[in-house]
Amino acid sequence: MSHVLLGTTCGLAFGVFCVATMIPLKMDDKRRAMIGAFVNRFGIGFVICNTSLPWAGWSNGLLIGLLLSLPDAIITKAWAPILGFGAVGGAIIGILAT
Repeated sequence: MSHVLLGTTCGLAFGVFCVATMIPLKMDDKRRAMIGAFVNRFGIGFVICNTSLPWAGWSNGLLIGLLLSLPDAIITKAWAPILGFGAVGGAIIGILAT
């Protein structure tokens, strides 16, 4: 499977998973929050699968997942769930990408 196809698949799966976890939450503009979360998580999956760093796959994914999740965590002040999902999801995608 090509890196682009794998990144698209991982990004879609990660995005759908994270949006599904947001369904029971109460928030002012839920639609916008879900779209933003999906785009962020899709980007994480896509970038991890199309980046080559000189470390183990899980650590590449962990680093990229944290870095790309950090702006959303700063804006929303929801540090633990956003950085946690980004780190764990990034590490899993990093393993799949190797």
